Amino acid sequence: MTTQDPNTYKLLTPGPLTTSASVRREMLVDRCTWDKDYKDMTQEIRTGLLELAHVDATLYTTVLMQGSGTFGVESVLSSVPGINDRVLVLVNGAYSERMCQILTYHKIAFDRLDFDWDQVPDAQIVGNYLQSHPEITIVSMVHNETTTGLLNDIAAIARVVKAWNKTFIVDAMSSFGGVDIRVQDLGIDFLVSSANKCIQGVPGFSFIIARREALEKSRGNARSLSLDLYDQWRVMEKDGGKWRFTSPTHVVAAFHRAMAELKAEGGIDARHERYSRCNRLMREGMEAMGFKAYIDTAHQGPIITTFFYPDNARFTFASMYDYLKRHGYVIYPGKLTERDTFRLGNIGEIYEEDVQKVLRIFKDYLQGECHG
Repeated sequence: MTTQDPNTYKLLTPGPLTTSASVRREMLVDRCTWDKDYKDMTQEIRTGLLELAHVDATLYTTVLMQGSGTFGVESVLSSVPGINDRVLVLVNGAYSERMCQILTYHKIAFDRLDFDWDQVPDAQIVGNYLQSHPEITIVSMVHNETTTGLLNDIAAIARVVKAWNKTFIVDAMSSFGGVDIRVQDLGIDFLVSSANKCIQGVPGFSFIIARREALEKSRGNARSLSLDLYDQWRVMEKDGGKWRFTSPTHVVAAFHRAMAELKAEGGIDARHERYSRCNRLMREGMEAMGFKAYIDTAHQGPIITTFFYPDNARFTFASMYDYLKRHGYVIYPGKLTERDTFRLGNIGEIYEEDVQKVLRIFKDYLQGECHG
């Protein structure tokens, strides 16, 4: 097998991910943040995201926020709760744990309801908790936990949350654009995602799809100047797409192109089909070689899969990582603590031929450098 240039590898990660050449080319142009063409581009993105979310633009709006996805989550969690609110976080992975960290930093009252990291939150348990804890006003959870690859059932949780008339916050970082989410139908009040995930842009900003009424009620609640969600929205609305502070112009242009390419591919349904097909082939091929997946097939999302280390005394993650990188692909280490794992993502410009290549590389690695 020919060794690949280490500077041209593809990313088997859940974002940043491998983007198209045409998306990257958009970043070769320097743009002015005050220019009308650039502000129009921002407005087109905001409108397009509402369409992808299946929401009524008179009831929902979009806020773009500088920084990674965590910046967007922190913006929501530090801007939405008022002094009399209490947040319930549904925890079953590292990214819902991060929500708890954010709330702790900002000294916002919260409870956590823990579930096993290979299990989805149980809607009945959540409903019982809300019944016995009327002080809870907001429920927050992660849709796709890239810790493990688990796809949580946000529809079941949404029904319970809305039945108890609570505000619903969803971190859909690595699912929005690759999994269809009917935000308004589900009653989601704030959905957070990022430019460098399933819409296949590059890192640099996050976005929040917000119910207008809930967003307007958050005015004055922000604990941060730069992450003030309401004020970011106010300026974008008032100035026709102008960001409050310097925006990542190159990233915005790349994302604008990525949204056009999502549409050209056939929209979210077509992309979901590609992701699901690649994920299934990857999982089946890896399990045939003895790599056991952490999540069962019923709860496996189409974004990333976590695998346990094989029973091989010569196996090390470092040697496997280096071998794959030399042959054109970079993977993620695991995030679990109780067992050694690694993760294989399949979003971005990854297709069936990539999956077949990766499986051959793994096979060669096991038969060669890892052969006992």
